[in-house]
Amino acid sequence: MNARHPAPTSRNAQGFAFESTLGKVARVLTGQYGVTVVFSPDGPRVEPGRIVIPDYERDGGVERDVLIGYLDLLVARAKHASLAQLDALPQGITAKLAQVIDDRRVCAQLLDEYPGARWFIGALRAHTAERVRQRWPKLHWRDRLAWLVERTLWDEAPTRTEAVRSLLAALHASQDLLHEARASGSTARSIAVAHDLVARVRALSAGEANSMMFTADPIEDIDTDTVPASSAPFSEDDDLRPDHAAATPPAERGGGAQADDAVGMGQSPADAQALATRTEAAASAASAAAARMLLSLPLATEFDVIADVTGQGDSAAWRALRAQARADTAPLKDKLERALSADERIRWRCEQERGEIDRTALAKLATSPGYRTPFRTQRAAKGRDVAVTLLIDRSGSMAGRKIELARLCASALCDALTQLSFDCEVLGYCSLESAPMKQLYERQLAAGADLRRYNRFVERLDLKVYKHFGATDLSGLAEIDCGHENPDGEALAWAATRLADHPAARRILMVFSDGYPSTGDGDPQVLRSDLRERVAAIGKRGIELVGIGVLTDAVEDFYPRNVVISRLAELPATAFSVLGSMLLTR
Repeated sequence: MNARHPAPTSRNAQGFAFESTLGKVARVLTGQYGVTVVFSPDGPRVEPGRIVIPDYERDGGVERDVLIGYLDLLVARAKHASLAQLDALPQGITAKLAQVIDDRRVCAQLLDEYPGARWFIGALRAHTAERVRQRWPKLHWRDRLAWLVERTLWDEAPTRTEAVRSLLAALHASQDLLHEARASGSTARSIAVAHDLVARVRALSAGEANSMMFTADPIEDIDTDTVPASSAPFSEDDDLRPDHAAATPPAERGGGAQADDAVGMGQSPADAQALATRTEAAASAASAAAARMLLSLPLATEFDVIADVTGQGDSAAWRALRAQARADTAPLKDKLERALSADERIRWRCEQERGEIDRTALAKLATSPGYRTPFRTQRAAKGRDVAVTLLIDRSGSMAGRKIELARLCASALCDALTQLSFDCEVLGYCSLESAPMKQLYERQLAAGADLRRYNRFVERLDLKVYKHFGATDLSGLAEIDCGHENPDGEALAWAATRLADHPAARRILMVFSDGYPSTGDGDPQVLRSDLRERVAAIGKRGIELVGIGVLTDAVEDFYPRNVVISRLAELPATAFSVLGSMLLTR
C-alpha cells in the first residue's frame, strides 16, 4: 500500500508466464485494463494500477495456489477497501487489527462475487497458519492477539499452542466487539472497531501488572516490546512450559520487533513494524482508566458448559406442561394473534403504471393530459420476521414457585410464538462451583499470579439451551430447573450473540430474573457494572432488550425497558402483554 517499487528479481520464462497470467486474472477481477501484477520481497500490497505479491522465488516452495490466494486478497482490497484510510493509520497494533478486520470484510465480498476464489483463499489461510506456527515462539503478545482475532473472524479454532490463557481471556472479554468486526460494512467501521478492541484490551491490562497473565515472570501485554517466557503455552497439567525460543537473549534475537514477527495473511516484512507508539498509548490512557473493572472477567472459560437439551425432555411431562400452559394462556394467545393479524394490513405503492385506479390521483388525471401513473399496487407489510429469545435466571433463589411459573410462562410463550410462525429460542443460565477450576485458581495463587482483575475464580457457567431456533420439539422446556448463582452479564452476552447470529429483521431478547447478579466469589459491584456494560453493548447491536423482574425491582437498575412482577400469578399475562406490545411496535 506504499509507494515503494519492488526490488528486481531474476525470473525465468515460466516465471514471467505465471506473472503474466496473474496480471490477466487481476484485470478480469478488478475490471481495470491497466492493472499489472509484480513480485517483491516486501509484498503483499496494493499500489495505484499495480498489485505486489510476495516474491515466490525468495520464499521457495510456496504453492501457486497460495500466490493466487494473495492475488485474490489484494484484488479484494483494491475493489472494496479504502486504502487511503488504512494508510493514514500510524503503524502499530491498531493498524494491524484494522487491516485484519477489513481483510475479512473485503474477502467476503469477493467470495460473493467469485465463489471459485474460496479454494485459493483457503490455501492462503493454510499457508499463513503454518508461517505463524513456525514463528509463534518469537511473536510479541500483541501479534499473537492479532492472529487470534484473525482466526476468530475466519471461524478458525486456535491450536493448542495458540490457546494461551491471557489471549483467550482478552477474546472472551471482547466478544461484542468481535461481533461488530464481523458485521463491519466499511473500512471506516473496521478502523473504529480496531480502536475499540485496542482500548478494551488496554483497559483489561491497566495497572502495574498485566491482569490477564498467569505467571509471576516478567509481564507482557499489548504494549510490551519484549517476548518473555511468561507468554508460553500451558502444558497438559496447566503448568507453564519453557519456551526456549522466547527465552533467547535479546541480543541473539536482534533486539526489538523483527521482520519475521509479522503475522496474518496480509502481513509481510514491510508490515512488521507493529510496535504501538507511545502517542497512541497516551491517547487511549484516559479511556483505559475509565474502563477499568467495568467487566467481570472469568479466570478461565474452558470449564464452562453449554448443554443443548432441545427435544430431550420427558414427553409426558411436556404434554402436561403444555396442556396447563394452553389452558392458562389461550385467551392471551388468541388476543395476540388477532392483534397481529389486524396489524399485518395491506399497504399500497402509489404512482404506478399498472394496477388498480388510485382515487386520490383522479384529479391529477383530469387536469394533466400527460399524466400516466394513476394506479396503485398492493404491498403486504412484513410483520413476522422477528426472532425472540427467552433467557431465564436459574439461580438458587428462583427455586420453588418462581421457577415453576417461569417454566410455565416460557412454555406458554414459546408454544404461542411457534403457532404464530415466530422463531424463538429458550435459554437458561446459572453458575456452579467447578473442582478443576478451583484447582487452577489455587495453583495460580500458589504461583503468586496477580489475579486482581478477575471476578469469577472457582465457578463455571452452566448454560442450557431448552429449545433452539428452528426446533419443533419443545419437550426440552420441561427440563427447566435451578442451579446456584447468576452471573447475569456473561449469560446475557452469550444469549445476545446467539440471537444476533440468527437471521431476522428484528430481534427481541426477554430476560427473566429475580434479583441482582451474583457469584459465590465475585465482587457484587463489578458484577453490576458488568451487566450495565453488556446491556448497553447489546442495545448498540440493534437487539430489543427487556428485563422481567420476578418479585424484584432490580431490573430497573440495569434494563432501560423493564417490567416488575409483584405477584407471581401475573407473570404469564404480563409477559404476553409486554411481548405483544413489542411485536406490534414497528
